[in-house]
Amino acid sequence: MQPVNLRSFKQKAHHHKKAFRKFLKKVEKNPPKNINEIVDRVDAAVWKEIDCLSCANCCKQMSPTFTTKDIKRIANYLNMREDEFKNKWLYFDEKDGDWLNKKQPCQFLNLETNMCMIYEVRPADCAGFPHLKKKKVTDYIHVHQQNVEYCPATYRMVEKWMEEISM
Repeated sequence: MQPVNLRSFKQKAHHHKKAFRKFLKKVEKNPPKNINEIVDRVDAAVWKEIDCLSCANCCKQMSPTFTTKDIKRIANYLNMREDEFKNKWLYFDEKDGDWLNKKQPCQFLNLETNMCMIYEVRPADCAGFPHLKKKKVTDYIHVHQQNVEYCPATYRMVEKWMEEISM
């Protein structure tokens, strides 16, 4: 497993963004019958190649959505009241109705180790990221279209899909 070179990844992602999004739209509109088999096979291969701890770009460039359960669990873990936790770390996005991090990189990311300081109680959105094996696959295509720019695992997944699925 090679460490992720973020600079190189960002250049590749920028260069291939349009082609990947176009491909994903086609898959979304006309998914192959064996899409779940492809996803399972590709997912296993991707995680043999990608080391998240050498990257942590998701924590550096994106914010998870914090559910009410997440806020309660994390605030309790940090021995804070929920309103204190929200006031200190989060803002409410009126447009989408989501609680998000006030700043990036994530306040819980240890920048020296790329490890999450609240890993045991991290938001459900973080625990599921990058959502590669979510079923029904086509319901998450829009998520992959966004994540392909931020996540080397998603990028590699789409690259492998393109090798297996002829459109």
